[in-house]
Amino acid sequence: MRVEIHQPRITQEIDTLATFSDVEPPAVTRIVFSEQDLRARSWLKNRCIEAGLAVREDAVGNTFARWEGSRPDLPPVATGSHIDAIPHAGKFDGVVGVLGGLEAIRVLQRSGFQPARSIELIQFTSEEPTLFGVGCIGSRLLSGALTASVDDTLRDSHGDTLKAVRTRAGFSGDLTTVRLSNGFYSAFVELHIEQGPILERERITIGVVTDIAAPASFLVTVEGQGGHAGGTLMPGRRDALCAASELILEIERLARGSGSVDTVATVGTCEVHPGAVNSIPSRVKLGVDLRDTDGDRRDRVLDETKKAAKEIAQRRQVQIQIEMLNADPPASSSPRILSAITAACGEMKIPSRRIVSRAYHDSLFMSRIAPVAMIFIPCRDGVSHRPDEYADIGDIAAGVEVLARSLAELSRDPG
Repeated sequence: MRVEIHQPRITQEIDTLATFSDVEPPAVTRIVFSEQDLRARSWLKNRCIEAGLAVREDAVGNTFARWEGSRPDLPPVATGSHIDAIPHAGKFDGVVGVLGGLEAIRVLQRSGFQPARSIELIQFTSEEPTLFGVGCIGSRLLSGALTASVDDTLRDSHGDTLKAVRTRAGFSGDLTTVRLSNGFYSAFVELHIEQGPILERERITIGVVTDIAAPASFLVTVEGQGGHAGGTLMPGRRDALCAASELILEIERLARGSGSVDTVATVGTCEVHPGAVNSIPSRVKLGVDLRDTDGDRRDRVLDETKKAAKEIAQRRQVQIQIEMLNADPPASSSPRILSAITAACGEMKIPSRRIVSRAYHDSLFMSRIAPVAMIFIPCRDGVSHRPDEYADIGDIAAGVEVLARSLAELSRDPG
């Protein structure tokens, strides 16, 4: 099969999509359901229609563009990612998977390939947690990892519910209709920038993702006793920030001592009350992300963290509460899809290696209803979620070709 990637068009489309932003370039800010997000969605739908794809949207705004195969009775093959972007992000995260997926379909169309299974491009709603504090809302709902009850329980910073915000954006209907059945897709393949330094450092074009780490996210609230910085002597203090600091270092120690480099822990937020230099902190709130490719190992570190919190609370005479936000299971890739990706790299004679995704993606939740795998391409210095995020067009084109060849193989008539 002859595959020709249209590099100038991919470049132009990535650059155009980046213009739908609330900030000046090179930064991109495109919050889900914002005016810029809706404009970007409309532009993308037009590109899909131009490619002859049938477009539909569900109640939460997940967008599906289908190239009908000769065997519509068979479960389709799917690819895709997201186009929403956190504040002051770059223009490649997620976008490469959506526009690259579209180009992969166009490549196969130009080659004269006729799929037996339909091939569907998905643009997922709200992969980033910016608006509601929860990532992958679209794929979580689609796979059943979230239920329709979140329509009323998820709220933005203004207190508006998911239902109110999506309805204003033009996405109405019952969220129960978003859920797809297990086996709805025969395979799901996501193309993405690595968001890490390994491929670039080793000069490897394609990362074949074998496992996707999953996070356990939780909030820690430490309640101590405030007071005047000069009037409360050290022996009598119940400083919430000192207790929180000790717990932060303990979380780091536990992650480092798990026995695997795949265990990572991050305390990403710290809110101190009352926040005055001459006042003893009486309350501290921490936001913690603990993730691993091994769910049992991650959960052992989580249990040890809870034990450490209890010990610190007793010793420092403070109260520590832990509120779990989520603890998603990690995912392993389908050997069948990995084989198709590896074979595509062999046909193209390009270097590849197996790799783990320590960032989670929509593929993590798609794995609940379909076999999945991911294709990584290098990004400069491993940088992502920043304006200087960058992927070379040659690497993008290679990733698109690997995706196209993989989709072709996966969409053939099983006989």
